[in-house]
Amino acid sequence: MAFVLPALPYATDALEPHIDKQTMEIHHGKHHQAYVDNLNKAIAGTDAEKLSIEEIVKNISKYPAAVRNNGGGHFNHSLFWTILGPHKGGEPSGELSSAINSAFGSFDELKKKMSEAGATRFGSGWAWLTVGADGKLQVSSTPNQDNPLMDIAEVKGTPILGIDVWEHAYYLKYQNKRPDYLAAIWNVINWDEVANRYSKAKK
Repeated sequence: MAFVLPALPYATDALEPHIDKQTMEIHHGKHHQAYVDNLNKAIAGTDAEKLSIEEIVKNISKYPAAVRNNGGGHFNHSLFWTILGPHKGGEPSGELSSAINSAFGSFDELKKKMSEAGATRFGSGWAWLTVGADGKLQVSSTPNQDNPLMDIAEVKGTPILGIDVWEHAYYLKYQNKRPDYLAAIWNVINWDEVANRYSKAKK
């Protein structure tokens, strides 16, 4: 089965003014679509056609660069769209809030660490909140379209929140001001989805 572009769970203008409509249209409809198309080309005729994107990503060292780049791009963006949403933001609650306080001291400290991870990632990449093998939360960043689920990641874990810091994620609105984008994105984080991913990952 060929991979397909997942539909956005909201309208392209739903995250305004924090993420603009044109960026969403290009980011989802052009960039993510290209990752899907190129991934399908890269795995055509191989056993990987029968695998889930998670199975491919977890064993990414077995595959050529085209699968790593485009498979990572597909996995990362598929997660990214779900952890954003209109009228979201605010703070997490329940178990996730407790886990954040335990790992980082406070929600504000988590935001600071995530923003630093994104701001200091040279070139293109991602900032991540993941659940490690010990069940604890950790912050890291990866280059390009790598992610912590990959067997080649320096910091391994199950991603529950990812922030895209490729320029195509923010340049039309924020230009070179990546920190401004990193500050604004907290207004559209869907903490219900992050909490859902956390509860599954910590089991």
